[in-house]
Amino acid sequence: MRMPRADHCALVDAALGPVRRVAVLRALMLGDMLCAVPALTSLRQRFPHAHIALVGLPWAREWVERLSCVDEFIAFPGHPGLPEQGPPDELAQSAFLAMMRGRCWDLAIQLHGSGRLTNELVSRWGARHVAAFHEPALQPPEPLLAVPWPTQGTEAARLASLLSVFGEAVAETVPGDAVFPLRPSDREAARALLREHGAEPGRPWICLHAGAQWPSRRWPPARFAQVGRALAAAHDVTLVLTGVASEAQVVSGVEAALQGLGPSRCVNLVGQTPLWTVGALIEGASLLVSNDTGVSHIAAALGTPSVVVSCGAEVARWAPGRPDLHRVLWADVPCRPCMHARCPTAHECAMAVWPMDVVDHALSLLDETSRPEGPHPASQPRLRPHSPHEQEPAWPRLPSDPFL
Repeated sequence: MRMPRADHCALVDAALGPVRRVAVLRALMLGDMLCAVPALTSLRQRFPHAHIALVGLPWAREWVERLSCVDEFIAFPGHPGLPEQGPPDELAQSAFLAMMRGRCWDLAIQLHGSGRLTNELVSRWGARHVAAFHEPALQPPEPLLAVPWPTQGTEAARLASLLSVFGEAVAETVPGDAVFPLRPSDREAARALLREHGAEPGRPWICLHAGAQWPSRRWPPARFAQVGRALAAAHDVTLVLTGVASEAQVVSGVEAALQGLGPSRCVNLVGQTPLWTVGALIEGASLLVSNDTGVSHIAAALGTPSVVVSCGAEVARWAPGRPDLHRVLWADVPCRPCMHARCPTAHECAMAVWPMDVVDHALSLLDETSRPEGPHPASQPRLRPHSPHEQEPAWPRLPSDPFL
């Protein structure tokens, strides 16, 4: 019989003892990390005087340094079987483990996934207590502080379920400036970059983000270009192409297909936007059109309307909240959710999402939303009127194309 919540929490409090030093493992990419902020915020509220360290991938250091809910960042050197980091270096792993064991943690929290690979790793840090997810068939490190890995709900809700073992109600959302804390210098960097590339001052912009870490998560660049052309024809906007340097080839394909729009109507900023600059560009945009990748979570945090094409991923798990502000388009094909970096078939989930579906939702959002004046790089959007488009249900499932 399941223990009543109040009794369970009292037992946890008695067993924990003083919690002064906490280490959390979540060594993942941008979108995954942004989804963890509500859980980290709840952890801070539960242990307000503890020193909380986040063990993550090296890219996340600067982001963690801006979070009010975390005190320290520790770079994770990688581990066999975890694909997010390169091949692990044995010497680096040994040094990392020795350092962690020497820190005398009161509590270690495995917030990295189901625990099949990571529970044993976190248990070796030598903490007095370990809170962790676990697969139902596997024994958790500490049953009193364990939760079976959830298979339903959003990623934020899944992570929050582990924090519930400490007896606190965990919110699934927190203010945007707690998730992605921008500074005035970030907004000025975005303005300067747009000026440098000839964007017309005062003209609103739309961000197109055609990249994603895995090719299987990318909608075809030609379709992004079709969407861009349609939006530029409907509204007096600048199309801002974003992406990291490794996505230059993908973005150059979009840029080539957008040639002829006119002076300053398309600006390619691939590889030129550090994390905070791209965040400021998204904050100031009238709209983001992207794949289901980290920038979509930035838009959700900052309140920028977005249309997201989801290829392969679990929509219910990764879709941003507020379907009135964020539209996720996806095809319900039998092979999703997909764990392939490259699609082994015909990329049916991507090809079944048509450009005009994306355009319809983009135009609808531009009609229905307005960007209040504030400390953003953009001015109030000046959007030309167009024919109204019928409102579709939130999170529409698009039928597969019978001709594919």
